[in-house]
Amino acid sequence: MATTYDFPSDLRAGQEELHQVRAELSALLKRLPWSVEPLDGFSDAGGWRKTERPASPGWTADEQAEVEKLRRREHELAVFVTCHRFWSEVAAADRVDARMTLKHAHEAPLPEDG
Repeated sequence: MATTYDFPSDLRAGQEELHQVRAELSALLKRLPWSVEPLDGFSDAGGWRKTERPASPGWTADEQAEVEKLRRREHELAVFVTCHRFWSEVAAADRVDARMTLKHAHEAPLPEDG
C-alpha cells in the first residue's frame, strides 16, 4: 500500500499552480517562432541528422514579456514548493516518495472532511 501524506493546502495549491504555469509556458513556446531574434531560415543536410528551420520573424516585445513573466512565476513556485516547511517534517528516506506523490496529487480527489 502506498504511503499517504497530509500535504498542507498551500503546498498542494502551489504545486497545482506550478503545473498550470508550466503547461501555459510550454503551449506558448510551441506557438512562438523558433528564434527570439529575427533570423534567416537554414537547411543543413551535412550532419548526422538533417536540420531545417524556416525564417523566424522573432518574438514581439509582448511575447518576450509574457515568456519572462511565466518563467519568473515558474521559478517562484518551484522555490516555494521545494523549500516548503512541510519537507522538514518528512523523514529524509521518504522525501523522494512524498515529492513524487505531491506531483501527482492533482490527479487524485481531495480527501473529504468527515
